[in-house]
Amino acid sequence: MSNQRLRFVFAALMSLWMSLLMTAFVVWLNLGFDAAYLRHWRHAFLAAWPAAFTIVLLFGPTVQRLSQRLASWLPAPVQRG
Repeated sequence: MSNQRLRFVFAALMSLWMSLLMTAFVVWLNLGFDAAYLRHWRHAFLAAWPAAFTIVLLFGPTVQRLSQRLASWLPAPVQRG
């Protein structure tokens, strides 16, 4: 699989799950769970997913490099045995 295809699929899946879970949670926090919950959640999700996809696609490589740099500064885990 090409690197570009993998990056696109990863951005689609990551943004899908993050948008789905975060909008469900925030709508519940703000409005509670009532008869209109699914309608409000759907509206929030459909607005959030394209933005999240674009953000993950654009900033994913930078965040990955930053994560690698930060992780390299962390102490190695202690081996127990």
